[in-house]
Amino acid sequence: MHAVHDGSRWMLRFEDGEDLLETLGGFADREGIRAGTVVFGIGMFRRATLGYWDGSQYRAHEIAEPHEVVGLHGTIARADDRPSLHLHAALAGPDHRLVGGHVMRATVGVLQEVLVETFPGRTFGRPLSESFGLRLLDLEPGPHP
Repeated sequence: MHAVHDGSRWMLRFEDGEDLLETLGGFADREGIRAGTVVFGIGMFRRATLGYWDGSQYRAHEIAEPHEVVGLHGTIARADDRPSLHLHAALAGPDHRLVGGHVMRATVGVLQEVLVETFPGRTFGRPLSESFGLRLLDLEPGPHP
């Protein structure tokens, strides 16, 4: 992955074969990003697993053939003192039909271009909500060490 920044904005270019979640999480950790948004992303996934939240669990859908990423967005927070990513994607297949959902796994195909906006001096948390069984974004989790 290659990265450049201007103030609180980062432009990232992922390379063919990189694991999107692992690489983005590692980037957030290295750069000390504790609060951010993935504003947009375009490119291609070689393969991916997208989830649909049915109210009690994610139902996974495997996408085994390359698809164009026509939209990628989400948030970067901290949970258990590690980066916590929540990303959604819209993918277009060879038939030009869209499929989308929560990114559970994704391998970059050719490239992926991503704009990240950070909130310096802030930490977003992601505590587990017992009532929903999901980690929800907490914009004001309090001070961090």
